[in-house]
Amino acid sequence: MSASQGWAPPAARPGGPRGLRRFAGPRAPRPETCELCGVAVAEDGHRHLVEIEKRALACACTACALLFDRPGAATGRYRAVPNRYLTDPDHPLEEGVWEQLQIPVSVAFFFRNAALDRLVALYPSPAGATESELDPATWQTALGGNPLSALLEPDVEALLLRRAEGRTDCYLVPIDICYELVGRMRLLWQGFDGGSEARAALAAFFEQVERRAKTPAKQVRP
Repeated sequence: MSASQGWAPPAARPGGPRGLRRFAGPRAPRPETCELCGVAVAEDGHRHLVEIEKRALACACTACALLFDRPGAATGRYRAVPNRYLTDPDHPLEEGVWEQLQIPVSVAFFFRNAALDRLVALYPSPAGATESELDPATWQTALGGNPLSALLEPDVEALLLRRAEGRTDCYLVPIDICYELVGRMRLLWQGFDGGSEARAALAAFFEQVERRAKTPAKQVRP
């Protein structure tokens, strides 16, 4: 498996979309603005779009996001990031999955790139999001049998995995929160293992994911 820098860390993209830069550190006091129409976006009305070709996040107001959240919008330049969180405790990942994936840290996320028609694996590091390509055989063996993988929306959702206490938990989440996690870890990381502050932030992040996650049978997509 080859590993290389994937999505550039937010702070390393001068002039890039604010949707990624907002995760790089403390938020600026001025309000975020929609990158499509320019209006100020309230915190409770903040959405994200994925610009498919550039693999970049863009901030959007609710009205603009709804334009790309309709049936048939999936073939355009942008796709709206959904807001669903799923977990499937009845189908835990098998022992040995982490060794098959060969991820060097305890957290990783996986999304399907529709343009390339392949799965992309990324994990947090002090430099930002680091990419590790998965060959189809590894993906199918390690994750293909999990029911959540069949529900995964290309480009806008991810399978978020965490290895802890001898088990690997798996969640289906909006892809923007994965880059929020990357930004937090990049900001807080200290030393070889990240340090106590980064570990505490990681634990708090997954507590929030666990609280929001529903089983597929109970999930109603907004």
